[in-house]
Amino acid sequence: MNGLNGVNGLSTAQDGRPGAFHEQLTLGGGAGAGAHAPTMVDTPFVDTRTELPPPTVPRQGPTRAEARRAAKRRRAFVADPENLKLSRLVPRALVVAFLAGGTTAFVAHDKAVRLEVDGAPRTLHTFADDVTELLEEEGVTVGAHDRVSPRPGTGLDHGDEVAVRYGRPVTLTLDGVRHRVWTTADTVAGALREFGIRAEGAHLSAARSTRIARTGLTLTVRTERAVTFMADGQERTLRTNAATVREALAEAGITLHGEDTTSVAPASFPRDGQTISVMRITDTREVREETVPYAVERSEDPALFRGTEVVERAGRNGVRRVTYAVRTVNGVRQKPRRAAEELVHRPVSRVVRTGTRERPDSVAGADGLNWPALAACESGGRADAVDPSGTYGGLYQFDTQTWQSLGGSGRPQDAPAAEQTYRAKKLYAQRGASPWPHCGRRLTG
Repeated sequence: MNGLNGVNGLSTAQDGRPGAFHEQLTLGGGAGAGAHAPTMVDTPFVDTRTELPPPTVPRQGPTRAEARRAAKRRRAFVADPENLKLSRLVPRALVVAFLAGGTTAFVAHDKAVRLEVDGAPRTLHTFADDVTELLEEEGVTVGAHDRVSPRPGTGLDHGDEVAVRYGRPVTLTLDGVRHRVWTTADTVAGALREFGIRAEGAHLSAARSTRIARTGLTLTVRTERAVTFMADGQERTLRTNAATVREALAEAGITLHGEDTTSVAPASFPRDGQTISVMRITDTREVREETVPYAVERSEDPALFRGTEVVERAGRNGVRRVTYAVRTVNGVRQKPRRAAEELVHRPVSRVVRTGTRERPDSVAGADGLNWPALAACESGGRADAVDPSGTYGGLYQFDTQTWQSLGGSGRPQDAPAAEQTYRAKKLYAQRGASPWPHCGRRLTG
């Protein structure tokens, strides 16, 4: 440019003074032939130029801080509406050079990067050194559940791509178990992939294309499971995403009737690989009549010898009608359960008088005899012995009439041995040994 530095129409001379040019002194002739040299005036030469400043040594390049400040000035200027008017009047290159403080600083540190925030991409120019500075410049705040790629602190170069995915809370009920989880996916399908949940054949409470807002989503997932039913002697296996065992039964074509049930609660969640038995239940009623034993009422009678009992009233058993519930499970009868009862006949208690009178120890004229020998001969020494005809009983084989005539009650074989011996002594005092014609001689022998 003929020794001029030009920047968008502005010019400076080589000596640094705007619009100044050095004078040229011609010592030779003109260009044309035959031209005569001008007459030299013998006057001293006076240099009218001002003194030039010392040359400035350019720096190797602006610092990063200067570049950032230049970028901020540029953005602030462009954002000001008044400056927009100025940009229409002043050449654009002049404005840019004025604000940036030097074209070299702007170009050296400016880099173009692609920033994608939650799926919305844009390309921008930045002087940020790393991902953290870029996010700060763009006002992007990330939390513990958000994902940044590459991670914060990573250095930035021209052409890099930075992606920010915001975390979203999901209340997930997976196969009956509730979880609180976070995902950076923005759709149900993406969240399922992120959680590693196999969605094929699964029941979803929301469509896969449903968007997940940053406020979160409530999602119920029931994966497909293999369940085996044992019913009516057959085994059936099906794949299902049913929420309850009852729903899975219906899918298998199995119907429960009446009291029928399953080995696990019908309202429970069917698990993968679970085997469930169907129990066919039949309930019936059975009525039985049972005996109600009578009670014994005893009273003391001082007129009777101790050990003697007199039955005043015979007892009679009652009758109770009992209803039992009988359950049959898959053909197997269970233990009956008492369901109801009714007293048909009330029992009648037995009334007994018991003697308390002290028994005499001896009978005159009979105490010195050998009564054990007589008892051994008559009954083998057994107080409850009864002869084959049933007429005679006890140690001394009394008949009932003789026994009662001697003051005994009931049957002789039911009385204590001491009482039987006492009655035998009384009989001997009345009749001697004649009541025992075969064994009587043992008394004195």
